[in-house]
Amino acid sequence: MAKTLDDLIRTNPLPVFIDFWADWCGPCRSLAPSVKQLAQEFSGRLTVVKVNVDRQPDAAARFQVQGIPALLLFDKGELRWRSAGAMPYQQLRQEVLKAISG
Repeated sequence: MAKTLDDLIRTNPLPVFIDFWADWCGPCRSLAPSVKQLAQEFSGRLTVVKVNVDRQPDAAARFQVQGIPALLLFDKGELRWRSAGAMPYQQLRQEVLKAISG
């Protein structure tokens, strides 16, 4: 089991999708069902991780998260895609498909 987010990104056999969020963030709450749906639809093809920036400020700083929600997708340790702000599920799905198939 990975000890840190960096370990997970580096060693996970599947691409890793990270959602940086906070309880007080309205756009984060509106994006949450899409992130959950993504995790279900891509089960076995994608590892989805939610990181609360209030509980893990070091992780947010490490990944240079300026605003939330911040979405990052890593594959084989490399950043493949990054976005900030909420988006509709279909757009999120398309971005993930492009990132993991490219």
